[in-house]
Amino acid sequence: MPTTESLALLTDLYQLTMAQSYFQSQKLGPATFSLFIRSYPSNRGYFVAAGLQDVLEFLEQFKVDAAGIDYLRSRRMFTDDFLDFLRGLKFTGEIWAIPEGRFFFKDEPVMEVTAPIVEAQIVETFIINQINFQSLIATKAARCVHAAGSRSVVDFSLRRTHGIDAGMKVARSSYLAGFAGTSNVRAGQRYGIPLVGTMAHSFVSSFEREIEAFRAFVRSFPNHSTLLIDTYDTLAGARKALKVAKEMAAQGLHLQGVRIDSGDLAQLAGAVRKIFDEAGLNYVKLVGSGGLDEYDLAEFSDADIPYDSYGVGTKMGVSADTPWSDIAYKLVEYDNRPIVKLSPGKISLPGKKQVFRICDPQGRRLQKDVITLRDETVADAEALLKKVMSEGKVIEPLPSLEESRSFFSSEFARLPEAIKAIRNPTYYRVEHSAKLQNLCAAVGKRIRRSQNS
Repeated sequence: MPTTESLALLTDLYQLTMAQSYFQSQKLGPATFSLFIRSYPSNRGYFVAAGLQDVLEFLEQFKVDAAGIDYLRSRRMFTDDFLDFLRGLKFTGEIWAIPEGRFFFKDEPVMEVTAPIVEAQIVETFIINQINFQSLIATKAARCVHAAGSRSVVDFSLRRTHGIDAGMKVARSSYLAGFAGTSNVRAGQRYGIPLVGTMAHSFVSSFEREIEAFRAFVRSFPNHSTLLIDTYDTLAGARKALKVAKEMAAQGLHLQGVRIDSGDLAQLAGAVRKIFDEAGLNYVKLVGSGGLDEYDLAEFSDADIPYDSYGVGTKMGVSADTPWSDIAYKLVEYDNRPIVKLSPGKISLPGKKQVFRICDPQGRRLQKDVITLRDETVADAEALLKKVMSEGKVIEPLPSLEESRSFFSSEFARLPEAIKAIRNPTYYRVEHSAKLQNLCAAVGKRIRRSQNS
């Protein structure tokens, strides 16, 4: 997240009040925090990891600048010695993380942070903010891609996302999870995502006659025209688009497509498709948009509605049916002492961990994951958590967005269909190693004993 302004104070106040208390208590030892999602939202059976790149850039650049120190001093909450300590603070820890584009499941650590406790505590808010949102969107997008089947899906969400940063991250996360492109020009420039766009109703209605709007647009973009045909009457619009398409054909040009954005999208698609096919123009593509999400796309796929692609906006860009996840960042080790939280329904797993993924012997289907302690190994399995940062520096370049997108596609093909189901998915099998189970029992027993003494 390149910026000239320090983002170090993009944190919750209690991170800083805890940090001062740690500092004054000389509690500055190494701590490990684990980031995971406790439960599946409705109709979800998996999550897609996203947001790691922004987290690592933030950690490498972490520094409370002079303006930040002055602001904190003006609050009259913090001591001068703590502010002097904060002025020189940088992130010096290490990060283990599941790479972007990989799947993870509930209770599995998608990231573990080990650093002096003040450093690891202050960066919690930013880490949760980025991984939670981007993984939520990547998961929603993956579901849309799966529901659309062979039809491509593009991101039309920018105008209704929750702010500028969200709009950029939605474009990137949805592309990571298989979207074919975005209408967001800035995201195309920054991330190299293919740009896709048509026209708005305002363009059509600015002309006295709909057909003149169509003719004007194809004159400007003879090789890249998709006409919006539902401003007045969709079938009448389709017939006018057909006339323009024939005029183009006489010049050796091809109309790229038409878009339907309102009305009974399923019924209209069949009627519009028939208009063009009967005229021998089956090359004209049909684009559907207007309040769509994976539930609509799944219904269209089941009914074989003849769309060639979809523009998906608001409901994907805000993850409308599931706009939040129960993500947590919990202390699991301090000064080499394993720690658990024992609150009902919020129990955490102690110690530094690893996640191993096991496939069938042919490597074609994911079978189960095993959560272990960091020093364990599991035969014939892949370790998912990779060490990506050491001493506050990224160890090696991360995969490009295209590489992560390609890996997502290949792994998605190996995820069982029952787990990818749009409604009522089966849950993927996740086990805990015996060593981790024993540590959980021992640490829980120790904590209960100490709290009762």
